[in-house]
Amino acid sequence: MRLAILISILTLSAGCHALRLPSWVGAGQPPAYATENPAFVQFGDYEVLWEQIVDAVDDNFRIRDEQRVRLVAGQLTEGRLETFPTIGSTIFEPWRTDSTRGYEKLESTLQTIRRTVIVRVMPEQGGYLIDVEVRKELEDLHGRRTDIADLDLLRHDGTLRMEQEAAVRETTTLGWIPIGRDCELEQRLIQDIRARLAACGAPPQERMPLRLPPPTE
Repeated sequence: MRLAILISILTLSAGCHALRLPSWVGAGQPPAYATENPAFVQFGDYEVLWEQIVDAVDDNFRIRDEQRVRLVAGQLTEGRLETFPTIGSTIFEPWRTDSTRGYEKLESTLQTIRRTVIVRVMPEQGGYLIDVEVRKELEDLHGRRTDIADLDLLRHDGTLRMEQEAAVRETTTLGWIPIGRDCELEQRLIQDIRARLAACGAPPQERMPLRLPPPTE
């Protein structure tokens, strides 16, 4: 509720076009014209493919775990990449792009939001399926009750209980609350990966029909 009120105030003061909120914000899914996710790509060299994915992700996130695509017994294994949670950048940090412009950047300014990127690379006949997931979490804070704490700091003799002030003023983090996915950042990462692969010689992105093996008798 507080976030909605602040957004309304900022919208009225800055103008409707200043925030550039996507029309699909809050719908839980990207618009119909977005790139499919998972996205199918045709690419031969799985090592180069993986390096391009890593380059696209580590521009804004620090990688926590990496399980590369490998060739084992003549079969390609599924690859998986996960980053450390990263606190979202605010409107006062335009050089950081982990929070996309508009609603996501504003939300990260008004509240403490962190994001974790998970990428799966699934080999298929003729190419790979690249699935990008960006999980969002809201910080769950527990702070002091300002009115009571301020009064309690004052003693009747006019002195302050300075030894307890730091402990009273401390705000603790109870944990993180999942609040869904950042579809806009997922779209940007998918498009960035596809652009990098195209620069490396990937053909136009048209999914080829899968040829399933004949049923066994």
